[in-house]
Amino acid sequence: MAINKLKPVTPGQRFKVKNSFKRITKQYPEKKLTKGKCKTGGRNNYGKMTIRYFGGGHKKKYRIIDFKRKKFGIPAIIKSIEYDPNRNSFISLVHYKDGDKKYIITINGFKIGQKIISGKNIPFNIGNSTFLNEIPIGTTISCIEIRPGQGAKIARSAGTFAQLFAKDEKYATIKFPSGEIKMIINTCMATIGSVSNSDHKLEKYGKAGKNRHLGRRPRTRGVAMNPVDHPMGGGEGKASGGIPRSRKGIPSKGFKTRFKRKYSNKYIIQKRKK
Repeated sequence: MAINKLKPVTPGQRFKVKNSFKRITKQYPEKKLTKGKCKTGGRNNYGKMTIRYFGGGHKKKYRIIDFKRKKFGIPAIIKSIEYDPNRNSFISLVHYKDGDKKYIITINGFKIGQKIISGKNIPFNIGNSTFLNEIPIGTTISCIEIRPGQGAKIARSAGTFAQLFAKDEKYATIKFPSGEIKMIINTCMATIGSVSNSDHKLEKYGKAGKNRHLGRRPRTRGVAMNPVDHPMGGGEGKASGGIPRSRKGIPSKGFKTRFKRKYSNKYIIQKRKK
């Protein structure tokens, strides 16, 4: 297991469980593949706060990730595995044979010096990216496109993966991490293997200051507010607040928010687990 439970030398370390980052091989990112990331503090272009409990945090640079993997037939070598502050999975720096450098999402089992490739008629090794109609049924996949050429949208976070269930002439049936089974056009691309850093779910922050480092400000409970501020506010003493709902009155437990006539409903074979 790649996590460390710290000794309680300080109160903030008493309950802290953090990632050991043993797989990280490089400390600083590739300069040409980064760009500045501006912070809004939850305010719009007029300076008005439009998002509450948002702001501060450590300074970050955005790493430009290649989600499309369109360099078909050109082999690449994994040069480093790096930490990305913008996502919970690790990223890998790959050097292509033509001299190009790209960042991709790290897949479980990546090793420095390993060769990967994308395109048609390629070996089904971990990290290789190809079309769904080329992948054998039952394969564990991640970084899946929803529309051809759009780039990876599904199963990109730490430890996630999907499974290829079935294929026909036009569609591939995939079981998502949520348990939903859905049809996707089989000319969409996917990467073989599951996403790295599966131990992320075992981490515990241990102190409130860690959330401030991530840019999250303290959140006020609805039941602690007055009736004028929240539907769950008011009451004598510690009142329960009634039906759990949002500030705008939308129920938050058991209430379906998906649009009934959404175009992609017809592709869902089995809805996600409740």
